[in-house]
Amino acid sequence: MPLYSIMLKIIGILWHSFKMALQELRVNKLRTFLSLFGITIGIFCIIGVLATVDSLQRKIKSDIASFGHNTIYIDKWQYIGGPDYPWWKYVKRPTPTYAEMKFLKIKSNLSSHICIFASNNATVSFEDYSINRANIYGVSEDFNKIQNIEIAYGRYLTDADFLRGFPVAVIGYEYASDLFGNPQRAIGKEIIFSGKRTLIVGIIKKQGNNIVDGFDYDHCVITSYLFFAAAYNVKYANPVILVSAKDNISTAELTEELRGAMRQYRRLIPGEEDNFSLNDVNLFSESLNGIFTTMNIGGWAIAGLSLLVGAFGVANIMFVTVRERTSQIGLKKAIGAKKKTILSEFLLESAFLCVVGGLVGLLLVWILSLILSSIMPFPIIIAPNIILLAFGICIIIGVLAGVIPASQAARMDPVVAIRTK
Repeated sequence: MPLYSIMLKIIGILWHSFKMALQELRVNKLRTFLSLFGITIGIFCIIGVLATVDSLQRKIKSDIASFGHNTIYIDKWQYIGGPDYPWWKYVKRPTPTYAEMKFLKIKSNLSSHICIFASNNATVSFEDYSINRANIYGVSEDFNKIQNIEIAYGRYLTDADFLRGFPVAVIGYEYASDLFGNPQRAIGKEIIFSGKRTLIVGIIKKQGNNIVDGFDYDHCVITSYLFFAAAYNVKYANPVILVSAKDNISTAELTEELRGAMRQYRRLIPGEEDNFSLNDVNLFSESLNGIFTTMNIGGWAIAGLSLLVGAFGVANIMFVTVRERTSQIGLKKAIGAKKKTILSEFLLESAFLCVVGGLVGLLLVWILSLILSSIMPFPIIIAPNIILLAFGICIIIGVLAGVIPASQAARMDPVVAIRTK
């Protein structure tokens, strides 16, 4: 048989099965709706959970990526800890210093950029407007090479600003809006914090909300570390040294090099415990993978029960459909329809019914995602691979649910079937 004829036959079977499925929906609306409700709920759970977890995972990984790619944070605190976190040991450790940062720049061969960061809170004012407990960040030269800081208006700090500790700063978009109304108006204005007059030279591009508690560039004032150190006692300003690895260097290699350099600077003897922590940003994402996996398993468990109920419902529809069309099946077989043709028609009809249930579930998830995206700190996006997975499940469930009734229809004796009323 020519390929063209085979394709026409397949298309004919598909179209006939689709029409039969639509007829079933139209004639027995309530029965079909109740039977497909389980499929709808199952697909709703699968798409809803997978889309939410996927969107949350994308957002959290994006926030973690803002800490820097292949970056080590040298701090007195260990960032990842369990229920027995020994905070009393870490609190006694010395804080990283500007001198240590300069020493690491000389000693490290595996790093691409090294900087120091410190933060404090202060009231920032301009004329009659003020912001209480504003975030003041003091950073050194390489900070913007490790962090992704985009300037919307004006400029970033120059090398001269860093080296001489000039009283200049870039501020977050929201702070500029709060103090000046229009952020562009902030350029060239002087703000005051901790008794220091500071000239605004740049406005940071608006970032949006972060789920992970890290750098909040919408709500901050960034100035040079030397100018910051003149205003505050940096020992109590949570200083941290940031070190990014070269492109061909792993964070594990960089960690070992930094450990040796820090121990040398702090003159720790062999066997003596480190009095600093080397926190690998890459480990943050890995520690979250187990949480996301558990959430996905929970969603699949709920969806599995709903899909099982839905499969029984679809199977019930197909058993009733076969019984109602017994005489039609007999007539088709009498005029030459083969068993595989009858089997294919009913399997496709069952699959189409499940796809309809899946479409309703997808529509419900889409509506819910629009509502939740407007109130949650991240948008819920239904990825194409999740949609394809859901419809693949619908087709598989439909085929499995319809295989027994379809087999019964294919095995019918045409004479007996025609006489059945």
